[in-house]
Amino acid sequence: MEHRTVQDLMSHAVVHARSDTPFKAVAAMLTGNDITAVPVVDDRNCPIGMVSEADLLRHEAVLPDPGGHAPAQRLGPRDRGRAEADTAGGLMSAPVITARPQWTIVEAARAMDRHKVKRLPVVDETGQLIGIVSRSDLLRVFLRRDTAIGEEITLDVLQRTLRVGPGAVDVTVADGVVTLRGKVGSKSLIPIAIRLCRAVDGVVTVHDELGFDVDDSEAGAAENPNAAGAIGHTGSR
Repeated sequence: MEHRTVQDLMSHAVVHARSDTPFKAVAAMLTGNDITAVPVVDDRNCPIGMVSEADLLRHEAVLPDPGGHAPAQRLGPRDRGRAEADTAGGLMSAPVITARPQWTIVEAARAMDRHKVKRLPVVDETGQLIGIVSRSDLLRVFLRRDTAIGEEITLDVLQRTLRVGPGAVDVTVADGVVTLRGKVGSKSLIPIAIRLCRAVDGVVTVHDELGFDVDDSEAGAAENPNAAGAIGHTGSR
């Protein structure tokens, strides 16, 4: 099976700022390009930080309320320095978390979740900026057509990888939800099939209604080496 990588989903044309880019120029970049953050790069085009809408709004949050309805926000020295900055270098969050183009969608999603960020600048082996990937980019994989998902599961997972004969298992896919019906050779193949199906790009969840010819589990072998039966599993991605 071939999985889409960050390189397949990232935006290649990246709007970016320099450390000395003025506050208003950064605001114009965000509004003019309908984006919520920009990477800040050094002279080698290597990301050194990120400036987001939240960083710009912090600048306004520390100002006194002109109407006198709310007190000025209290910030620590570091956050106050960023709030009062007038260039991208002072406003940015650093260090920046980056991704590599060969990362899988899972790797990128885990990095975003672990570091609580919404986007990752993508860098090459020299650390230079070559793209940016966002949460919405990763979610595009779930827009994959049901027919394409079904074909990959039938041909790549069942027939080529697990050597299940054509027609032995019926695969239906509806809105990314996969249902497997039919019979496989041995009971031990069922959890393997479910795991591999869950790993297919665009799969939301997997339900099975699979039976088996031989119970090759330890318990089944002890009772009757030639026992046949059925088992049901459900797996969520």
